[in-house]
Amino acid sequence: MKIIQGIVISGKNKGEKIGFPTVNVSIEKNELESGVFSGNVFLDGKKLKCAIFVNNRKNLLEAHIFDFSKNIRGKEIEIEIGKKVRDAMKFENDEDLIRQIQKDIASMEHETHNM
Repeated sequence: MKIIQGIVISGKNKGEKIGFPTVNVSIEKNELESGVFSGNVFLDGKKLKCAIFVNNRKNLLEAHIFDFSKNIRGKEIEIEIGKKVRDAMKFENDEDLIRQIQKDIASMEHETHNM
């Protein structure tokens, strides 16, 4: 597992618009492999399960923290990158993206319950 530390920055809010808000952290070019990963965010002494999307083209890590809706822009967080779920994909429309995110999260939850 790899740990990334960073300050939460503003994004384009696309995740929020489609029902999956994210916290965004800048990363170094090619610091991580692009794709979707399971993981955890450490914030204020708490460990929060999340789905992570790493976008090397934009040098960005986006984490959708499960059951979390606070605005934490400007806060420093640690993100633990876990198991890779899939490679990055291009989607024709938001509906296809939403369906895939739901599948990704279901697979992460299934993995957690079977540990």
